[in-house]
Amino acid sequence: MQSLWMLFASFMFAAMGVCVKLASETFSTSEIVMYRGLVGMTVLFCMMRMQGASFRTTMPFAHLWRGVVGVVSLWLWFYAIARLPLATAMTLNYMAPIWIAVWLFLHGWWHAKNHIEWPLIGAVFMSFIGVTLLLQPAFHSNQLFEAMLALSSSVLSAMAYMQVRKLGLAGEPEARVVFFFSITNFVAGLVGHFVESGSSPVVWHSPANAKGALLLLGIGLCATAAQVAMTRAYRLGNTLVVANLQYSGIVFSSFWGILVFSDVFNWHSWAGIGIILLSGMAATFYNTRNTERGKAIAKTDPIASEV
Repeated sequence: MQSLWMLFASFMFAAMGVCVKLASETFSTSEIVMYRGLVGMTVLFCMMRMQGASFRTTMPFAHLWRGVVGVVSLWLWFYAIARLPLATAMTLNYMAPIWIAVWLFLHGWWHAKNHIEWPLIGAVFMSFIGVTLLLQPAFHSNQLFEAMLALSSSVLSAMAYMQVRKLGLAGEPEARVVFFFSITNFVAGLVGHFVESGSSPVVWHSPANAKGALLLLGIGLCATAAQVAMTRAYRLGNTLVVANLQYSGIVFSSFWGILVFSDVFNWHSWAGIGIILLSGMAATFYNTRNTERGKAIAKTDPIASEV
């Protein structure tokens, strides 16, 4: 059941993606990253102060590594969303669970373990087939560079998710993990905007109008809620089940597309949605069976074994 936190996270990430696409018409990628971090750290600071939670951590370098990898991944993803078709950017970024499955497979093979979770790995790959059917991604030849950046974002996202689970298993609360990540977002976005300006005068796009302010606020709030829920899911849930449920974000994004952008789906799209949902349910059923094989992940989780 803890893995289901990923469903809520995916919904909020999908809402954030819509806001990013709309906000990119006015704001630069650096500004969006900066405002995202500013809203996140403000909300979490107030929440942690009200709860009396501590900001002190015994794992500063682990937080720093998670922040750096996560920010670079986020930056590349936002850049891709602004310059590629939304379907292509989402598909390439959602390859992160594939890299997690590959890592778990290689880890089990390297240590010659007998419990490789083939059904769960298969469910992840089936989900990606569903993603491809749903989004039918395509890009022009002159967008190859942007497509490679989006693909790189998915690799870094997988590394960040693994680090999130590691921090959670080490006892770091979700709010603290996301708070430090939000600080990294803010600093990286601020510095990045100056770097992007180069020798030219720094130009800030002020969120003076209501639409711009609401979009930036929506990005920050949706991202913060999604990050907290995702961190809890990876800390308490099964790694591959959580990774598979992450694909539900594509389903949510599709419905957002219908509501906001008046998208129309063909039979490929609905088939993709069906495959995503069925593979998610299959992975959850497999993981929660009352059998020894169903519990095997508890003995073979490479992230837990490293903590």
